[in-house]
This record gives sequence, structure tokens and C-alpha cells, in this order.
Amino acid sequence: MPVLTRLIPSPVVVDIRRGALDDLAGLLADQRISASGKLAVAISDGSGRALRERLTPALPGAHWYPVADGTLDSAVKLADDIKGNRYDAVVGLGGGKIVDVAKYAAARVGLPMVAVATNLAHDGLCSPVATLDNDNGRGSYGVPTPIAVVIDLDIVRQAPARFVRSGIGDAVSNVSCVADWELAHEVNGEEIDGLAAAMARQAGEAVLRHPGGIGDDAFLKVLAEGLVLTGISMSVAGDSRPASGACHEINHAFDLLYPKRAASHGEQVGLGACFAMHLRGAREESLLMAATLRRHGLPVMPDEIGFTTDEFVRAVAYAPQTRPGRFTVLEHLKLSTDQIRDAYADYAKAIHS
Repeated sequence: MPVLTRLIPSPVVVDIRRGALDDLAGLLADQRISASGKLAVAISDGSGRALRERLTPALPGAHWYPVADGTLDSAVKLADDIKGNRYDAVVGLGGGKIVDVAKYAAARVGLPMVAVATNLAHDGLCSPVATLDNDNGRGSYGVPTPIAVVIDLDIVRQAPARFVRSGIGDAVSNVSCVADWELAHEVNGEEIDGLAAAMARQAGEAVLRHPGGIGDDAFLKVLAEGLVLTGISMSVAGDSRPASGACHEINHAFDLLYPKRAASHGEQVGLGACFAMHLRGAREESLLMAATLRRHGLPVMPDEIGFTTDEFVRAVAYAPQTRPGRFTVLEHLKLSTDQIRDAYADYAKAIHS
């Protein structure tokens, strides 16, 4: 009887702790990612400068590439700039936009990519996807998983608190996303990857039920680990399914319908997840999720991020159009605008009771 196994695409090393950034050069050498220290380091044009000054003495062989924005054009430009320079790896040092630009550029030139995240705003830091703005809005591009992920909790603490809060919303929403995946399996027979689902759900549950707050290292570490695990779960699934459901459709609808007023990704998916759990009849879970998000300072009602009830209803009604072919509780229920309005009234009453 043969023993069957599968290889899981994941980083060679994940380093999440205080002071991790100071050991970056040693980590890359020890893991044989870059023994020579010849690196292409992508940084933001603003906050990245201070980190460049701090790291330059430890990375004398690195070349630094300021990235203007999170667009496809910037990613292509970075790839063109680093091509032919015989670097060992590309390092994305910054927030989600910088990491995604570096992921795409590294994939384009065939180099391994190291994600050094300076905030915990969303689960993209370790995912096999680069989300980049393009002429048609925003696109998701398949890329290899980063070969290493480094998260320095001291650096994360220096970022605005809203970035941590956004990451909390994104992580917690996993619980709703996996529920949508299981619904698609039950109703349509969609194949579900049990390992990917388990990783995403447990990452979400760990953040959902942790008693700490954004000022605690223990909580920040659980959040960082949860976001990394979520990214790996998408690699295992070969798709964003474990971490993208009705809540993310609602988020995309906000972005498309109200592009100049949209809140952060994590705020919108967190709100969407609470409402999606309510729609599927998981009222206790919806209330627990709302209580957790509220405790961390995240919105659970649309007016808390500047949207009226009518605007929220419109976003929920439009949401299924954002991901054609994806089956969630929204596609399952096929609610009319009036039914969405009634469901929202029930949700609001439950939240305020």
C-alpha cells in the first residue's frame, strides 16, 4: 500500500517576533536565500526611507528600489529595473502594496521573494496572489508564495492602529468565508480542500477568541500567525476560496460603488462577515463576531464607516456581481432589495439589543 502525501507550498522560514528585522541579513544567509547579500529591496517612497537607513549597514550588497504605488505599472517597472542584475532574491519591505508589487516583480523575473511586512493590515503578505491596481480597476495575479516571511512586532507597533484593526477584520472574516465554501459544497458539490479550510478557519477562530488587544505582543503574534496561515491556506487550495466569501463580495461592492468613500479592506470584510453570518442563520456566531470586532474598535454597522442603510443594501445587492461564478450565502438566498433591507433591520436590531 503506497503512502500518499502532498507537498504544501509554504515559506521556508516564518520569523514573527520583536527585533526580527535586526536579524534579517543573518536569516537570509542561514537559510541560503542570499549568502552574498545581493538583494533587490522594494520600499515605499515615504516610510521606507527610515527602514532603509536602519538596514543599509547590515545589507551592504542590497540595492534599494522606491515604489511609487501599488499598481501593475509599478510592478512591471520594478521587474524591468531589477532584471539582469543577478540578485539572489527580491525583498518587499513595507505594507501590502509594496509586498504585492515585489511578489509580482519577483515572479516576472524568476527570483524568490521575501516578504518583510511592516503592518498587519490584511492576509496578502503570505498569499500566492498579488493584488494590483490597473487600468480596469484592480486585478489579482497568481504568483509564487514568498520564500520567507519576516514580521517584526516592534515595527508593527509603530504603524497606525487602523492597520492592525484592518488585519483583525480580515482574519476574523475567515470564519464566514469557510462557511460559504462549505455551503457551496453542500448545495453545488463544489470540491472543498479540508486542509485549506481547517487552516483558514482556525486562523480566524484564534483571532476571534483571543482575549488580548492590539497593544499586546501575544495578541499581535496570534494575529500575524493567523494572517500567514491564511495565506498558506490559499496556496494549499490553489485559490482564494478559504479566505474570500460573501464578506469579500460585499467589500468589492463598496470599492466599486463608492470608490472615493470606501473604508479599509478589513473594516469592510469584517462588517460583511457579521452580516453574512446573520443571513445564514448563525445568529450567535454573528453576535460573537460583532462583539469581538467592536472590542477592537472595528465597525459592525455601515453608518460607522459613513454609509447609509440604503447604500449598504445597494452594496449587498450588487455584491454577487463582483465575483461571477463564486457561490456564497448571497447567491444561495438570492435576496431581493426589500428582503436585504428586512434582513438588515433584523441584524441591526440584534446588534443593538
